[in-house]
Amino acid sequence: MTEKDRKNRKDREALTPATKAARAGIAQDPVFGAVMPPLYQSTNYEFRQYGVVPRYDYARGGNPTNTLVAEAIAAMEGADVAGGAGAIMTASGMAALDLVFNVLDKDDLLLAPHDCYGGTYRLIRAKRDKGHYKADFIDQTSKSALDAAFAKKPKLVLVETPSNPLMRLTDIADIVARAKACGALVVVDNTFMSPILQSPIALGADFVVHSTTKYMNGHSDVVGGCVVSTTAELQEHMRWWCNCIGYNAAAHESHMLLRGVRTLGVRIMHQQKSAQKIAAFLQGHDAVSHVYYPGLETHPDYALMQRQQKGPGAMLSFELAGGEQAVEAFVKALDIFTLAESLGGFESLVCHPATMTHRAMGPEALAEAGVSRGLLRISAGLEDVDDLLQALGIALDAV
Repeated sequence: MTEKDRKNRKDREALTPATKAARAGIAQDPVFGAVMPPLYQSTNYEFRQYGVVPRYDYARGGNPTNTLVAEAIAAMEGADVAGGAGAIMTASGMAALDLVFNVLDKDDLLLAPHDCYGGTYRLIRAKRDKGHYKADFIDQTSKSALDAAFAKKPKLVLVETPSNPLMRLTDIADIVARAKACGALVVVDNTFMSPILQSPIALGADFVVHSTTKYMNGHSDVVGGCVVSTTAELQEHMRWWCNCIGYNAAAHESHMLLRGVRTLGVRIMHQQKSAQKIAAFLQGHDAVSHVYYPGLETHPDYALMQRQQKGPGAMLSFELAGGEQAVEAFVKALDIFTLAESLGGFESLVCHPATMTHRAMGPEALAEAGVSRGLLRISAGLEDVDDLLQALGIALDAV
């Protein structure tokens, strides 16, 4: 590598995540000079020399389109790609988590948040009960709970911050320090924040996972996930298991995802501004008993948000004072927002976690996590915020 190449690479590493996203793969086609990268839809690839395995041989193990978006996300998250770190693209966010869990053996302990996404809870509990590994669900905001959990010497710690759906924040640096003291690895689910608003690797995380279905794609038309590893050894471990199990994302989905990634910076910043206004509006309404949004000074983790994140994000949740009966009336009267699962798309969504995203947890687990029947979650979209506020006001007046 020449001195010019080193300088260019250093300059690229200094770019913001938003710029890295916008420039990923631009004007790099060596054959025709296409500004936009081509889509490599091929299942298999030619062995051009007997006995020599090419970089790509079969699409289950990877393809050029897949690699391009993986390199873009790894760079955005701050992984040292030149040193062997990188990202693996998977067919879903759940596949990404399950891929990371392959670092565990049957006697290893996984620490997971007690208020995690319902699908994550279902996956961990099901595999724990089948004997794949041991797992404890704990309140990661509680010092005493953390002290007791880390005394058991876990092998892997899963952090989901902000939590889904109650927007609790976990101190990543504190978890990392505790983990390193006992030789554990830390994986941070960065789906809600994206690398635009939070940098877990800079805080010491070993892995970062995303459901790329959400903010990374941003158009609610692609299902996918990714695992960013911080060392060459971890990256190779993830790559081997991904190829072995067949978790790899397909080329077309990767191509569509890269299109979405390019606008991540402008989308999430606009959505965050809308979420802040929505949270303030809800906080002042008599029909709302509580608003969960780290951008409010009343949020218990407001100081941690300012220290750990570059913004509060575009997700929030709130309790209706009238409980589930009020939820039904609210949803029936609500316009513009769509009642649906998922999040992070350009469209505004409202979700009832207890009967939708978190229904796999069961009544006892929901109660322990603090997910009530009167709780609603909002993913703020790209619509005009005044229209969103008007729609919410009408629906609240109907409660």
